[in-house]
Amino acid sequence: MERLDGRAPDELRFHRIIPDYVRTAAGSCLIETGGTRVICTASVEEGVPPFLRGRGEGWLTAEYAMLPASTGKRKSRDGVKKDGRGVEISRLIGRSLRQAVDRRLMNGWTITIDCDVLEADGGTRTASITGGFVALVCAVDRMMRKGQLKESPVRRQIAAVSAGIVDQVPCLDLCYEEDSQAQVDMNFVMDDAMRFTEIQGTGEGRTFSRDEMDQLTDLGEMGCRELMDLQLKVLGDRRKWIAPPRTIVLASDNPHKVKELKDMLGEKYRVLTMSEAGFEGEIDENGETFEENALIKARAVRDATGFPALADDSGLSVDALNGEPGVHSARYCGYHGDDKANNDLLIFRLAGVPAEKRTAQFVSCVALCLPGGEEKAVRGECPGVITFEPRGTGGFGYDPYFETVTGKTFAEMDAESKNKISHRAKAMARMLPIIGEEIQ
Repeated sequence: MERLDGRAPDELRFHRIIPDYVRTAAGSCLIETGGTRVICTASVEEGVPPFLRGRGEGWLTAEYAMLPASTGKRKSRDGVKKDGRGVEISRLIGRSLRQAVDRRLMNGWTITIDCDVLEADGGTRTASITGGFVALVCAVDRMMRKGQLKESPVRRQIAAVSAGIVDQVPCLDLCYEEDSQAQVDMNFVMDDAMRFTEIQGTGEGRTFSRDEMDQLTDLGEMGCRELMDLQLKVLGDRRKWIAPPRTIVLASDNPHKVKELKDMLGEKYRVLTMSEAGFEGEIDENGETFEENALIKARAVRDATGFPALADDSGLSVDALNGEPGVHSARYCGYHGDDKANNDLLIFRLAGVPAEKRTAQFVSCVALCLPGGEEKAVRGECPGVITFEPRGTGGFGYDPYFETVTGKTFAEMDAESKNKISHRAKAMARMLPIIGEEIQ
């Protein structure tokens, strides 16, 4: 089959995206798809719809309209009664672009994507989604520069394209004449992992087989990949706001603890200490349990910085001392941070206790507090015994006196070995899936 414009069946129409097309908008572009031209603008307003108030989220919505002369024959403007097709496409654009963002990172803000069709030659809805994403990222760039957002809410890239069967041939990106005579018509909205946000498919002139649907899906994926490359190209430096590493603030400046937690979190996140995030002052750790203290610290840092905060409260619990030093582990000697004094007091109080009764466990509670108000806490324990003499030069705190089931003290183990069995490692093993779900 020879297509009307001479394209191959798997070839997109000519596409052009001009960013910043509307000077007064927070974000905008003009997208051209063959003979289709759509202006996409993103407007930013403080506040959210009533159904979202108090939920710690923002909102993204969209409106679509065709200008009166966009089809060559004058189309009436929308009045009080909206055009049904326009309402359906508006909802499609809104649904699609909401999949691009984490609305918790938009707390208190509404972004509206307006898509106005200047000229229509097929594919106006898919062009609106593809261009709407560019306008969205441009608006987020402006919000970040103005300090209206702590982090970019854009977590994935979104693009859309049509495909259909014309004269029994699967074809990509249908123009109006092809669309009007297609036996099968489909629209694909996809993210940058090639997962579907939405599929619209109709047998206009006949039914279609699973094999034909697979062929059209392959074309849709190919087209979306090309359109995403174009989006990134026109966004330039602003592409950095698409799925940047999320920030997590550690409610600690203890270099040993910070290093262990950073190693466990890996490279997926931007990890800051609380002082690096601008937190100043002391936190009154007045809880009676590790869980309470971890949550107290994480809440304080979250509330002060506006970022997700991760806190660890940990310590040593010795059975022969009825759980001491417990939550007072860091200040067992009466003041904070003197490891030698703490260890000396521990060994003094265990004088005369035989080896078989010197059982103990290191306990760690890790708490995550999110800007939206969600709080999670998990616990990990590592059993061991308290030695009579210190062994090893690594680690910190009570590590030289804590012998694990390996026969080595924490201070005799390298960081990698310790992080496989430690109380903090066990707590973080439970916390990492929670972080992965909550902080995407």
